[in-house]
Amino acid sequence: QVQLVESGGGLVQAGGSLRLSCVASGSGFSIHFMGWFRQTPGKQRELVATFNSGGNINYVESVKGRFTISRDNAKNAVYLQMNSLTAEDTAVYYCNAGGVEQLTMKYSELWGQGTLVTVSS
Repeated sequence: QVQLVESGGGLVQAGGSLRLSCVASGSGFSIHFMGWFRQTPGKQRELVATFNSGGNINYVESVKGRFTISRDNAKNAVYLQMNSLTAEDTAVYYCNAGGVEQLTMKYSELWGQGTLVTVSS
């Protein structure tokens, strides 16, 4: 069993920065990609930044130049450095990982519990 554990959310003023962390704990799951999504009430969950299976990075247009995703494969961790935050970035941020369960050899996706980021204007 593998779980994604997020940390780093909180309250920050507009223009400030936060760094989110996500670590995959456990074993038996071969991670192919990891990334971050976010969701606000009444809206669909949207991709923020992710590494795809080829190692390329995708960002949603609204965060380009402000957010940076990075990863540590040795730790099965992914991070999201968020700078120049605005009120529009307020959301619950979710870590996402896709890969193969080693026992069943089936592809599946995992989600973290979510961490709230609140940006005050």
